[in-house]
Amino acid sequence: MSATPTSVIRPRQSRATSAICAAALAFALGGTLGSTLGGTCSALAAVAYPSRPVTIIVPFAAGGSADVYARLLAPHLQKALGQPFIVDDRPGAGSIIGTEFVKNSPPDGYTLLLVSNTQTVNETLFKKKPFKLMSDFKAVAPINSADLVLVTRPTLGVNSLADLIKLAKEKPGTLTFASSGPGTPYHMAGELFKQMAGIDMLHVPYKGSSAARIDVIGGHVDMMFDAPTTMKGFITSGKVKGLATTGTTKSDVLATLPTAASVVPGYDAVIWLGVMAPKGTPDDIVATLNQTISDIVKDPKIQADWKEQGAEAVIMNPKQFTDFMTADVIKWKKVVEISGATPDQ
Repeated sequence: MSATPTSVIRPRQSRATSAICAAALAFALGGTLGSTLGGTCSALAAVAYPSRPVTIIVPFAAGGSADVYARLLAPHLQKALGQPFIVDDRPGAGSIIGTEFVKNSPPDGYTLLLVSNTQTVNETLFKKKPFKLMSDFKAVAPINSADLVLVTRPTLGVNSLADLIKLAKEKPGTLTFASSGPGTPYHMAGELFKQMAGIDMLHVPYKGSSAARIDVIGGHVDMMFDAPTTMKGFITSGKVKGLATTGTTKSDVLATLPTAASVVPGYDAVIWLGVMAPKGTPDDIVATLNQTISDIVKDPKIQADWKEQGAEAVIMNPKQFTDFMTADVIKWKKVVEISGATPDQ
């Protein structure tokens, strides 16, 4: 996923506060105007955001990419904004438990949501849930995106993505692909691939990537989409065969592999992460957070570190991020409906 870096202006109130305080210092300390302006500065400083710790709710299990990148981001936010940013993992029900918790939190900028394309898929996958992503939350900022890699068991007898598609067409409905669970990016990457390549494969859901990975390596399942950094060692050792990565450009982690899009034009299935806030959160707080997160992910050292992990920093203003997520909901709605996927399969 690519995005054009956007410069986001800091809230006007912050600049106005600075101007008032600077003016106050120019007058006599005991003067009436000085006292008035000084009082204004104190009042505005008292409500400056953030004035206490901020919690980032991660609606996924500890140790996953969402949790990892939230914890990488948090200390940088604390350094920039002067208050602790605490990561709180609240997994369950395919991210719904943690997401609902944030929806019901005060819209004051002190409880934020770590969001991914799991939630945009869930908009269609779960027919009944206690929130609507794009109306009960406000987009704050994206963080990064990462490719997946399609791997097969070595004994499947294919050496390229074209070979795999040919085999799947010869044996419709017999090849199997594993995932970390229904509706996850790993599952949806497979469903999108099926639709765009015009093939039929059987989805085998697991409770987490580790179990799925073990069965692909063991030859019990034919293939899976997984994280390049996780699979790189298994590809190198020959325990699995890497066929293609899922972004629109070649992966820095697995640069020798082609993109799936080079064989299936238009294919694009990445994992992206971002931050949202409850509906009603003031625009100036959203702008402050967007600017701060954008500044953090622009840092060359952070971008270099993330690139080694297969992640690319993404920068958008709140409007762009809103539009991006709205389009993502529509994209996966079509995939879910055509595939017939449910929360159970």
